[in-house]
Amino acid sequence: MAIQRFENGPRMSRVVVHNDTVYLAGLTADATVGKSVGEQTKEILDKIDGLLKQGGTDKSKLVQAVIWLQDIRVVDEFNKVWDAWVVPGQTPARACIEARLQSPAKMIEIQVTAAR
Repeated sequence: MAIQRFENGPRMSRVVVHNDTVYLAGLTADATVGKSVGEQTKEILDKIDGLLKQGGTDKSKLVQAVIWLQDIRVVDEFNKVWDAWVVPGQTPARACIEARLQSPAKMIEIQVTAAR
């Protein structure tokens, strides 16, 4: 059983594929740091789309998502963007929790796992 790794570095790989499962590392915003959680979410979800494609899958095959919010009070704003992005009827198991992130300007981190 081969393991494929994409965008790997000394500390982590952004995408790991094992059998028919694609694991993504937790992703945060870059271009929209300091902007709203909605803008940061859109940027991260675009990254997820691209990384899932590298792994040979897409968002219709998500099985799990973990979302960390710097401030849980912005969950409604996050959910508006998330709900518009996920495939209806194909939503993953999900956890959404409040946590301190790398910096106060990074409002959200998202990690997903998908089938191929």
